[in-house]
Amino acid sequence: MIIGIDEVGRGCWAGPLVIGAVSLNKPILGLKDSKKLSIIKRQELSKEIYLQAKITSLGWVWPHEIDLLGLTKATTLAIKRALMQIDQQIDEIIIDGNVNYLKDNQKARTLIKADTIIPSVSAASILAKVARDNYMHYISQFFPSYGFNEHVGYGTSKHRKALVKCGPCAIHRLTFRPLREKTFNIN
Repeated sequence: MIIGIDEVGRGCWAGPLVIGAVSLNKPILGLKDSKKLSIIKRQELSKEIYLQAKITSLGWVWPHEIDLLGLTKATTLAIKRALMQIDQQIDEIIIDGNVNYLKDNQKARTLIKADTIIPSVSAASILAKVARDNYMHYISQFFPSYGFNEHVGYGTSKHRKALVKCGPCAIHRLTFRPLREKTFNIN
């Protein structure tokens, strides 16, 4: 059994980092890197993945954990949280990218652009993206001044302007350079 792993939200200034972990039963048409799909297509594929995949799980780490652990250790924790939900024997773990967050696990390997060539990694990318975006849309009602429903925590111009006006809120990653150094007001 192959588990595909991908993350969403590493570079965000606010919100969680989410890991998707997927093993597919059979091919699902239309899978690709979540960033290359429309919002509607991602939502449709997410539903299909949940219905058809052998295994789906998500691992979440929260802004305070990212601030406390640093991004690398927080990503490792999110992957471990996703894998802890899997109660079947795993033969191989393919992690998108070039950093093996599971160095001690002989079944884990990395592959650059895996989310474009390995279907289970593409599916993991989609599940993580949809889950994180849905969370950011939900949380935006509690922090309406920041526009999280539009930029989902990334460092956009609108996000910068909100930080200048309001300062950081409870879901910001305070150790990320623009927030730590208060350089978000640079045009």
